[in-house]
Amino acid sequence: MIITLTILALTALFFAIGKIRSDVVALCSLILLLLFGILTPAEALAGFSNQVVIMMVGLFVVGGAIFQTGLAKMISGRIMRLAGTSELALFLLIIVVTSVIGAFVSNTGTVALMLPIVVSLAASARIPAARLLMPLAFASSMGGMLTLIGTPPNLVIQDALVESGHQPLGFFSFLPVGVVCIAVGIVVLLPLSRWLLGRRPVEDGRGGRRGKSPRQLVSEYRLADRLACYQVAPHSPLAGRTIGDIDLHHRYGLSLLELRRERGHKKGLLKQVEQRVPGPGTRLRAGDMLYLSGTEEDTARFVADYGLTPLSAAGSAEDGGMAFYDIGLAELVLLPSSRFVNRLLSDTPLRAQYHINVVGIRRRGEYLMEGLAQTRLHAGDVLLVQGTWDNVGRLGNDEDRWVVLGQPAAEAARVTLDYKAPVAACVMLLMIALMVFDFIPVAPVTAVMLAAVLMVLTGCFKNVEAAYKTINWESIVLIAAMMPMSVALEKTGASSLLSHGLVQSLGDMGPLPLLAGIYFATSLLTMFISNTATAVLMAPIAMASAAELGLSPYPFLFAVAVAASMCFASPFSTPPNALVMQAGRYTFMDYVRVGLPLQVIMGLVMVGVLPLIFPF
Repeated sequence: MIITLTILALTALFFAIGKIRSDVVALCSLILLLLFGILTPAEALAGFSNQVVIMMVGLFVVGGAIFQTGLAKMISGRIMRLAGTSELALFLLIIVVTSVIGAFVSNTGTVALMLPIVVSLAASARIPAARLLMPLAFASSMGGMLTLIGTPPNLVIQDALVESGHQPLGFFSFLPVGVVCIAVGIVVLLPLSRWLLGRRPVEDGRGGRRGKSPRQLVSEYRLADRLACYQVAPHSPLAGRTIGDIDLHHRYGLSLLELRRERGHKKGLLKQVEQRVPGPGTRLRAGDMLYLSGTEEDTARFVADYGLTPLSAAGSAEDGGMAFYDIGLAELVLLPSSRFVNRLLSDTPLRAQYHINVVGIRRRGEYLMEGLAQTRLHAGDVLLVQGTWDNVGRLGNDEDRWVVLGQPAAEAARVTLDYKAPVAACVMLLMIALMVFDFIPVAPVTAVMLAAVLMVLTGCFKNVEAAYKTINWESIVLIAAMMPMSVALEKTGASSLLSHGLVQSLGDMGPLPLLAGIYFATSLLTMFISNTATAVLMAPIAMASAAELGLSPYPFLFAVAVAASMCFASPFSTPPNALVMQAGRYTFMDYVRVGLPLQVIMGLVMVGVLPLIFPF
């Protein structure tokens, strides 16, 4: 027991110091428990196969898809219209919405669904995301107190009541308690989140990079002014011909910036979009969408010759309907040492060797957009190049010739597959339905795994690697490595000694001190043991204590359920706390500074309120 408590104390100390990553600290504590023989290898590694951990992995993927498809931005835009840019209104709306969802969906699932939306909301409102993410995690736990199924400890005390022959609880028996929890949370978190979590700078969405986004480049070079979109008609002479056959540049003075192919109905769920940077060998098909850059006269002559159908380019006026799912833009600064200096652009191997197009040149504040092939390159010229994201990203490998402005790889990761937003929404709703409705015989972890795989299979990510990158492995390892600590505390008798000692010392002082003792003993234990395990441990003690004094067991059991769920002072006490840790850039001490006061105040209020709702 002494060894286990020492390891626990050292773990908490290193968490508080924050010099070593939290997942490394958790793994070290796990290894120590193994080395001292407190846990068997099976017990120590059980956390990595725990359903909650697997759910967290799947929910990271689901949340990533919500971001990748732009669904988070769409939902946050609607919320913004309700709350405006008022931080108070956003705070209250997030707390209320999260609590309501948390009443029917697991708190882990609730946070995973809301996290990308809240991050997008914070960026739109120019508010530090850290002020909203910790309240988001806490609200999901508070919302779990609204219904019987909101959190596992609620079901634990329901089983204890049924087994002892007492009247079982109704679905909304927890509602008055949950409302009080949410009210206390709002009152306490509103000032604390502003005072203690408001020092972080607001993210500007650019991450401090020197470059510009593709849409900013389109606007700066005014590409949309020279851009027109046409579709190859079924009987057009273009169908079946290659770009080289047409000789588009020399005969018409035009540049084909993009060839886009769409499969499926325009607004269908299975819509697929393929973008290409066409080369001389690219063969055109009927239905292809061509994005042409050139003068109106040259474009009109080409369209008349081949009977193309004009299309209204989807998108804003600034970007001319250009999309960047597969194609990217970037700027290159030509170095004096480059062998391309003083050569005509047409004589350089940029197209043949790097598979990119130069669509504009910026020279001493002047933008050159016409006759680029016969333009002689100068040192210091900024070339606006276009190609697939992979080809644009590889340009950074030749730093002896040019300097790539910005971070094309990071820009590619920020691209949203907005045409997949309806698919992501349907998958998300399917997951929620499977988790909410008991008549559907699917376990929550199965629902989450199914949703994660569907997000990948339906193309909500560019590739499988992009899905893996959404998983925050530090949070996963932290939770999985700390879960066996509860087994160690139970095996060594440390948890039983603490709980029984507190109850026995307070039992003779009357019902209210006993209620307070049970509440705060549970609250302390749940900082180191999962809330479900804590509730299982404390529920029989609470029931026996009430029976010994001849009191109603309801206030004591509710104290166990509330205290087990309302644990905010540690990032590893509940999965929601761990989920927001990296996104909010929180340290262990942030949870102590904000969560501990909330946890203590919540306990004091509950000790006074529970006897009023459920008399002794």
